[in-house]
Amino acid sequence: MSDLNDPRVFFAAERTLLAWNRTCLTLMAFGFVVERFGLFLHMLAPQMPQHLERGISFWVGLGFILLGSLMAVLAVIQYRRVLRTLKPVEIPDGYWVNMAALSTLLLAVLGMVLSAYLTMGLK
Repeated sequence: MSDLNDPRVFFAAERTLLAWNRTCLTLMAFGFVVERFGLFLHMLAPQMPQHLERGISFWVGLGFILLGSLMAVLAVIQYRRVLRTLKPVEIPDGYWVNMAALSTLLLAVLGMVLSAYLTMGLK
């Protein structure tokens, strides 16, 4: 990938992964807000039946959460591919290169857990 033999190449790849991490987190947070907005609207309309239905806001919100989780996994895959192209001199000695990848994978798992919780929460 690079003939620079410079650790800045590695740090640029890590910053890119962390930017994807923030993007995925934002998508999941937005999905949660959209999903809960339907519940909020239901609470404002007392004339409607009191049983909860899964409306369009539920499915759109769930889609955003799952999209964020999927993108987090894909971002880690892409990051690992970039790391394989780097030379050892481009990675600082003793630097733990998996910290950002693990936090992004944890974000993906938590997004899937949130999706499962929301799906099982309404019957």
